[in-house]
Amino acid sequence: MANQDYPSFISIFVEEMQQQIIKETFQLVSKRDDNVCNFLEGGSLIGGSDYKLIYRHYATLYFVFCVDSSESELGILDLIQVFVETLDKCFENVHYILNELVMGGMVLETNMTEIITRIEDQNKLEKQEAGLAAAPARAVSAVKNMNLPQQIKDIRLPDLPAAIKDLKF
Repeated sequence: MANQDYPSFISIFVEEMQQQIIKETFQLVSKRDDNVCNFLEGGSLIGGSDYKLIYRHYATLYFVFCVDSSESELGILDLIQVFVETLDKCFENVHYILNELVMGGMVLETNMTEIITRIEDQNKLEKQEAGLAAAPARAVSAVKNMNLPQQIKDIRLPDLPAAIKDLKF
């Protein structure tokens, strides 16, 4: 439920203006290098220097918060981090799902059944790869459990002088 003191983006702007704001915001954050800070002045459509855009870029996703200038940049970055981690825990493979829907600004798939099938296929592949990746560790563990030093000590070699005497030349 939206806080009554802070109307939502949807209730303030008509759809055409929302799209313009999203486009301007994307242009502002997407052209920035990954090694620069994650906050900048708001765009002209959302109030300029009275507002800040604080964002995080994860894979192909941008999470952007527009806040007034009194907010703590680091606090909002932390909020974004918690939000993304919570999404990942509640909805496994959020990034995979989004990549099946949209990639490079192009809608790829809108059939939910097809998207779920692709995600399940991806999960199967990951589990198989995890099994293969774990194989060396399992092999080392099995060798350690064999207790080779004790087994070598327990080997009974024949008495050499008796063995030589039994040999026929």
